[in-house]
This record gives sequence, C-alpha cells and structure tokens, in this order.
Amino acid sequence: MAAKGSGAWAGWVLFAGTLLLVTGLINVFQGIVALVDDERLALTPSRLVIVDVTGLGWTLLIAGLLMIGAGAGLLVAQTWARIVSIILVSLHLIIQIAWLGAYPVWSLLMITLDTVILFALTARWSDAQENLGLDEVPMSAPKAAGHRATSAN
Repeated sequence: MAAKGSGAWAGWVLFAGTLLLVTGLINVFQGIVALVDDERLALTPSRLVIVDVTGLGWTLLIAGLLMIGAGAGLLVAQTWARIVSIILVSLHLIIQIAWLGAYPVWSLLMITLDTVILFALTARWSDAQENLGLDEVPMSAPKAAGHRATSAN
C-alpha cells in the first residue's frame, strides 16, 4: 500500500518536470518574439512597467532556458534540479504577480501552474526519488560484473 502512495509522488515530480519544460518553452518563445519583432508584443504601458523590450526578451529567453534545463533534471530526479526549480518557479510566480495588471488571465494561469509545480517539488521528494529508482546503481554495472563471473567459469 505504501509503494502505491510513493508512486503517486513520483508521478507528481514527473508532472512538475514536464510543466517546467512547457513553461520554459513558452518563455523561450516569448523571449525570441520580443528580440526579433518587438512590434508583435501587445504591451499596455499604463499597466506594465518595462524599461526595454530587448531586455525583457533576453530575460525571458534566459529564464526559459534555465527552466528547460531544470525541468530536464527533474525528469531524472536530480536533487540539484529540485532546488534550482524551486528557486526559478518562485521567482516566476512573483514576476507573474507584477504582470497581473496587463495580462490578468494569463498571469493567473501561470500563477496556478507555478503553485502546482511548487507543491509537487516540496511534498515528499525522498519518496518520489526512491520510487523513480534513480539513486540505485546503474543497470549496466551488475550485468558487467555477472558477465565477468560467467566468463571466468
């Protein structure tokens, strides 16, 4: 019964990693659009303070690439990726609060996704990591040892 519960937590971590990859891809796309063609951005100057659209583009691009890297690390249950992801998602959530005036629906959607990701990363990480079995010895090591023992006989 306990194994089924921890399997659910592994699923939550994989879900968080996938969401982080998607969020990162969206940020990369928005950053590229801001860099290449700033006329395509629908910015409302009275509701959003942006000093430079090019700076926004680079920020979105770099943040998106970091999120993609952290999301990929989460898919293989790396502890460093969990820590980086918690920091990145927390910053992303705070930034989305600043965007509420300009894009209320989009910002609320991103805040909701960030909250789900944070929950998945902070609830029972050790159970999820154990269930994924990524802390164990790689599969190739026992086969190589068994192969040597067989050839010696």
